Amino acid sequence: MEEYKVLKVLGEGSFGRALLVHHRIRDQKYAMKEIRLPMSSSDVENSRKEAILLAKMKHPNIVAYIESFEADGHLYIVMEYCDDGDLMQKIKHQGGSLFPEDTILHWFVQMCLGVKHIHDKRVLHRDIKSKVTTASFVAMNKLSSACNMSYACTYVGTPYYVPPEIWESLPYNNKSDIWSLGCILYELCTLRHPFQAKSWKHLILNICKGSYNPLPSHYSYELHYLIKQMFKRNPKNRPSASTILARSCLTRLIKNYLPSEMTNEFGQVFKETKKHEGNAARPKGKSATFFLTRNYKMLNTAIKP
Repeated sequence: MEEYKVLKVLGEGSFGRALLVHHRIRDQKYAMKEIRLPMSSSDVENSRKEAILLAKMKHPNIVAYIESFEADGHLYIVMEYCDDGDLMQKIKHQGGSLFPEDTILHWFVQMCLGVKHIHDKRVLHRDIKSKVTTASFVAMNKLSSACNMSYACTYVGTPYYVPPEIWESLPYNNKSDIWSLGCILYELCTLRHPFQAKSWKHLILNICKGSYNPLPSHYSYELHYLIKQMFKRNPKNRPSASTILARSCLTRLIKNYLPSEMTNEFGQVFKETKKHEGNAARPKGKSATFFLTRNYKMLNTAIKP
């Protein structure tokens, strides 16, 4: 920790803080997560798994992991610092003026690329929301709530972005991330959350109904179609990240955000995706499902802005 100088606190939560730090030797700014280590050894191990997961994520659209270490009862995770703000700030700064569709698609394809990468590694994000950073590319900056698909885990999403199957304590998998991604796409198109209410209880009810106001009519069929598919109440009916990226409006943009060797791999991926979709009606074996281990209370309290 002696190598780092804390410049300011970027944010605070129930488990720790996010800090902007300066590395004295490298003369470089980083984002550092300071997580209080729990008392039990099993919980400590779970905290350490976050650093292991982050270290595995090497992708242009995911904030880069630098290093991690423990000191004074805390786990510190050092990551790339993206200083261009997040999508939520971009939305607020619009002042009611809608984003051009081309801008939305350029941001959205980068988020999809990041989500596809973590899903390919059998990891769930579990907290996708509009507070994702924007730099020369959009980076998925909240893998702290991620978990490996090989074991059951608690869903810890932000209420506005939590899909209906979670509120209903039903099985969930990577398609829960797709619903949350759809919420961001809707926000970029309307500058509003797709599901709103004056209390948490009614917000949850609205999410479980899956009804939302349509996008502004000037947006293309592609955007309307994507939103409709990503907001399917049954997770099985939602597209995967690969299927979304196979849409022509997004495929043409991929080359702008990936190295050429990675872009070439997508041709085969899309062929396999379309082949899989063609066989979707055939009987399938059981797929792994991951169950919610904590029920959310439907609190009838006022939602704070």
